[in-house]
Amino acid sequence: MEIKREKYLTEIIERKNNKLIKVITGLRRSGKSYLLNKLYKSYLLEHNILDSQIITFAFDNLEDVMKLDKYMPNEPTLIYDSKNNYVVNSKKFILYISDLTKENKDYYLLLDEIQLLDNFVLVLNGLLSHDNFDIYVTGSNSKMLSKDIITEFRGRGDQIHIYPLSFKEYYESSNLSFEEAYLEYQYYGGMPYLINLVSDERKQEYLKQLFSEIYIKDITERNRIKDIESFEKLLCVLSSSIGSYTNPTNLEKTFKSVENVVYGHVAIKNHIEYIKNAFLISEAKRYDIKGRKYIGSNSKYYFTDIGLRNALTNFRQNEPTHIMENIIYNELIIRGYSVDVGIVEINIKNENGNYVSKQLETDFICNKLNEKIYIQSAYSMESLDKQNQEKRSLLNIKDNFRKMIIVKDNFKKYITEEGIEVISLKEWLLGGE
Repeated sequence: MEIKREKYLTEIIERKNNKLIKVITGLRRSGKSYLLNKLYKSYLLEHNILDSQIITFAFDNLEDVMKLDKYMPNEPTLIYDSKNNYVVNSKKFILYISDLTKENKDYYLLLDEIQLLDNFVLVLNGLLSHDNFDIYVTGSNSKMLSKDIITEFRGRGDQIHIYPLSFKEYYESSNLSFEEAYLEYQYYGGMPYLINLVSDERKQEYLKQLFSEIYIKDITERNRIKDIESFEKLLCVLSSSIGSYTNPTNLEKTFKSVENVVYGHVAIKNHIEYIKNAFLISEAKRYDIKGRKYIGSNSKYYFTDIGLRNALTNFRQNEPTHIMENIIYNELIIRGYSVDVGIVEINIKNENGNYVSKQLETDFICNKLNEKIYIQSAYSMESLDKQNQEKRSLLNIKDNFRKMIIVKDNFKKYITEEGIEVISLKEWLLGGE
């Protein structure tokens, strides 16, 4: 089944022949290669680009790498980089590209997992000097392909980040009702290959294998993590605490008291960064709305794909409220918002008649250019008390930006007398607001 990924395909098409290196990043197995080598290549062929003008190369594919063996036969095709990891010999690759681009034509270079090429920044900058080369690359590690790397491209890098399937993409590919699709999505997430799998056993097995054979191995080997057992437990702790505040110091105490393991907060902080760099999780920081500043060291961590999170818990912690919150967070990120957790400080009178300070939480502060939205995630708002509880923090935000409550229940969107939009999860996910 072909999943169109129209949002990302459009982003690539808009950048065609813009004289920049198109850098497509994202979680492993999230569909970067499919987007580039299947969807975009098909687009080029349909628009009168010859197959000989499209050069595809995957640096994690042995068949492609073996094509380089005939160049400079006295030199190895795979060499060690500065971190003692195997990478592809860039001199051989340059000769290979030169061999395929001798004619006076425009060429489209679609290069997969570019971080596995030795000195790839220098190589790409060199290739970009050819006026007839339009270059597209993918990478699975944000530390290797981040704003710093874009800078190293000397202002000639253009980043496109791809995510696992949004709920709408999953729903439109599934031939299921909304409720059936959401039930599957909140359990198995949006990794594209899942569309091909039918049984629950195969889906669970696939997600577990992704973690054990790809993500954990990739992160621990790249960053030379020796205590893999503690690292795996850290992943499990983070997966069990989505929607909850945590920080490295508290995690250090948890490991010491619960696991009787010495796992320092500095190491934990570094390891969380490695997990973020692999695009497995995102961090939402606490933001004081009235004070207009970030506060404290506590953050919330959300998994880029909820199915991968569930695989870490062995599919045993299916809390619908926290999972819905994670799905909304991911959808906001996909739609291009930067997202923080909002804190509103108010003064209330206690039982002694004295005023004390209390912090109310707004689930998400969403910013995009000049647009700002405050959002509460509510699994249900059946009672009046629950409605007032969800509105309370929003009503204490005194600016005029949009305020919204997203509710799992199915109903027609309405606006409260205070101006708060209340919308069903179904309408919000499928409407693309």
